[in-house]
Amino acid sequence: MLVRYATGIDRRDWDLFRSCFASDCLAEYEGIGTWESADAITDFMVTAHAGMGHTMHRISNIAIDVHGDGDRAVARCSVDGILMAADGQTGFQPHRLLRRRARPYAGRLAHRPPDLPLW
Repeated sequence: MLVRYATGIDRRDWDLFRSCFASDCLAEYEGIGTWESADAITDFMVTAHAGMGHTMHRISNIAIDVHGDGDRAVARCSVDGILMAADGQTGFQPHRLLRRRARPYAGRLAHRPPDLPLW
């Protein structure tokens, strides 16, 4: 699911990106906003990336903890991204640790809590 999320953004494959979220998810992006459905967070990402150039999200240090009877999971990873401006010459490279929680665990996010500064 983490790779689908990054690939969906980088390829601008918004159906793939949307498939990462439960239809009634809660997506919280610290300092950016909160959305309460897969369609809402996808619509935001489409708009946010429309004026950007190439993006590349690299994911490492993946840790997935499955809870209960396997119906809940929390995924943590380190993301190193390159986000280019539309001119293809300028951009920036944010780095963050992310936490994702899936409920029920069917490969879809039910809650995307704000980014965590530490694991």
